[in-house]
Amino acid sequence: MNIKTTISISEARKRLFEVAEEVQSPQTVFTFTEKGRPKVVMMSAENFESWAETLEVMSLFPQLKKDLRETKQAIKDKSYKKWATFESVFPTTKTVKAKAKKLRAPSK
Repeated sequence: MNIKTTISISEARKRLFEVAEEVQSPQTVFTFTEKGRPKVVMMSAENFESWAETLEVMSLFPQLKKDLRETKQAIKDKSYKKWATFESVFPTTKTVKAKAKKLRAPSK
């Protein structure tokens, strides 16, 4: 559920602690206005971090929507491709896992 509430900055100042508590609910956002125009948005830190991560993923994988469509179609059609494996994309992963496993192993 996406809850958007718009209040004036003056009202937000009076209700700051209440508003800060309300934005902790998932997807709740407050827009503060000045002279009737949107000026500032307040959301929870968790919600902000989620948005920031989404933007980062979108910038790292600009063709993500297209890739997802193609993948869904390939699954639907049962067509097969040679998909990249995690290890082929991140070859150091095996090395890191091996070192971590060695560190966790009980010493003799």
